[in-house]
Amino acid sequence: MHVEFQRVIPILRIFSIEKAREFYVDYLGFKIDWEHRYEENLPLYMQVSRGKLMLHLSEHHGDGSPGANIRVEMTGVEEFQRELAAKNYRYFRPGIEIMPWKTKETGVIDPFGNRIRFCERID
Repeated sequence: MHVEFQRVIPILRIFSIEKAREFYVDYLGFKIDWEHRYEENLPLYMQVSRGKLMLHLSEHHGDGSPGANIRVEMTGVEEFQRELAAKNYRYFRPGIEIMPWKTKETGVIDPFGNRIRFCERID
């Protein structure tokens, strides 16, 4: 058998379920795949996804530090940026940047300080 890595699922720290849903579901267009709590009054841990991109969002102390920075390789970054701009999200309106390392990028910062860069290679 050989070693083969399948995927990475980042865990991002959140502090408000309502703000997380507003940002990840309403603004970025993710869907909630599942939610878990050990008991009703304990922190939430959930998975959101859009296409093949999956993220875990956690209220648990120790499940990541606020201010994480992740990069997402994708295609259609300009269309995605236009989709976000059309939503007139009150807190963020990202543009497109052409980077010296030959990528076209847009980025967002969630309400908890986590940064997500969406990147498409330019050949």
